[in-house]
Amino acid sequence: MHAACLFPGLLFACGMAGAQVPESGRAQEMRYSAEEVASTVEDRYIERVVGLAADGRLDDDRVLLARLQSIGAGLVRAAVALKPEVAGWEWEFHTTSDAEVDAICMAGGKILVGSAFVRQLALGDGELATLLGHEIAHAVAEHHRETLSEALFLNRYPVVPLEVVMERLESDLSVQVRLSKLSSMQESEADQLGMVLAHRAGWPAADMVSFYRKLSDGDQMALVSSAYPASASRLSMAKGMALLFQSDR
Repeated sequence: MHAACLFPGLLFACGMAGAQVPESGRAQEMRYSAEEVASTVEDRYIERVVGLAADGRLDDDRVLLARLQSIGAGLVRAAVALKPEVAGWEWEFHTTSDAEVDAICMAGGKILVGSAFVRQLALGDGELATLLGHEIAHAVAEHHRETLSEALFLNRYPVVPLEVVMERLESDLSVQVRLSKLSSMQESEADQLGMVLAHRAGWPAADMVSFYRKLSDGDQMALVSSAYPASASRLSMAKGMALLFQSDR
């Protein structure tokens, strides 16, 4: 499947060379190196998972953890085929009983999934693969790195440590609002690229459509914040992608 078919209208010209999103060909402005972002984010990731573990809320659903690791392994293989350099990332899949967590992906392939969210949607394996595909797509497309780079540009910050930009991004609502257009585009991109990964990992398109139908039917707030396209639009996208997969056979 060629990228231009998947992401029409998402291409934009950049003033700086950086990275390119697999399948879409969309160029991204990157003002920080991948290594710098991964190192900085890893510190916060470790702090978070250590805190969850200390509270007894990390990987406390062993059955779900096994599902995540098994399904995730196939999706990572599909991701490596699209972007070979991600083979060197230290991918991790964890689950948590923290009810405030739905699904989170941090730079470098660190993925955390809320067990309550999975139970609430009663996700089968193919549907769970669609959720994981979405999160893995964020990592593969380096959306976190792109967002931090754009935050630096929007604020016309001088060259400061990445930790400072992260703190300002998290605390400055005006910056978050100004980044909302980029965030919405990234979410649409992750939906589509995530389905490509799930498809290439062998999961049925019907399960992918089912996942987005559950989001739409239940109006799940976890993945329906203002940063995301409308639930009905995401379901329509999934149906369209499913048809593309059928024609690709």
